[in-house]
Amino acid sequence: MRPAKSEARLLVSGPDATGIVASFSQLLFGHECGIVDCTSESSEEDDHHNAVGVASERDGERTCQTQRRHRERVFFQRILFDYSNLNVERSIVEKEIRLMSEKFGMESQLSWGDRRRKVAIFVSKYDHCLWELLLRYRAGEMPCDIPLIISNHEDLRPVADTFGVPYQVYRISRETKSEQEWNQMELLQEQKVDLVVLARYMQVLSPMFCSTFHNRIINIHHSFLPAFMGGMPYNRAHERGVKLIGATAHYVTMDLDQGPIIEQDIMRVSHRDDVRDLIRKGRTLEKNVLVSAVKAHLEDRIIVHRNKCIVFAE
Repeated sequence: MRPAKSEARLLVSGPDATGIVASFSQLLFGHECGIVDCTSESSEEDDHHNAVGVASERDGERTCQTQRRHRERVFFQRILFDYSNLNVERSIVEKEIRLMSEKFGMESQLSWGDRRRKVAIFVSKYDHCLWELLLRYRAGEMPCDIPLIISNHEDLRPVADTFGVPYQVYRISRETKSEQEWNQMELLQEQKVDLVVLARYMQVLSPMFCSTFHNRIINIHHSFLPAFMGGMPYNRAHERGVKLIGATAHYVTMDLDQGPIIEQDIMRVSHRDDVRDLIRKGRTLEKNVLVSAVKAHLEDRIIVHRNKCIVFAE
């Protein structure tokens, strides 16, 4: 017997065309599904595949021109629907959505919302993001299960013990990094982990790790990049008299800190703030931005298009 209310999420993206909204709405209505919320938008952007640079020589000078880019409209939609009265098997709805997507040349993702996703948290020594994630999890604000925490240090084991979450340490050196990362991936796959959250995990993941969990790894860092790369960014930011600090959460790709951005936030600072103030305010931003990004992923509010995220509001 189904619960009184069963809600699924459908994400659709692709070339804009007349009739997309009506077609998917009619499909769901035809199987006695009720639309709880529907958000859609379209945007015009360059078709990168048709952008061509052309070099030419004129009057003894070499010039470079760019052919006119082809402009295309891209459509994005998120449908939250109640399937409590669904009158066919789920597989039939899945097939019809797939065929409808093919008809419009679109991509679609359907989540029935009846399985709690498993999230693994990676940490090193900073604890502020870990505390925030676990506190929100305990409060029921994170619709997921957290079966394990992975670290390269023992320091945060007491935090994991406070919440009763298994804590696994993989000590990493230049010589052991590849082997330990392979062991981490084996554990994640054994636990059927859906999402990896880097809660200030101070290790760079390999291309193999990133591709194995494509668009399923979320990282958080300060928003000084690329201006203040490396160690002690808040000290150098203070020396330059920055007026804004911020935090960025993004999906991890093989290009370091260049993945699609999910969430960002900023806070004003002034000459009255010392380095400790900047660090304290920055950590507050980091933990809140990370939680918002993780929730958006778990609630299927993100469509990744090329190298950017379309994030639907709660």
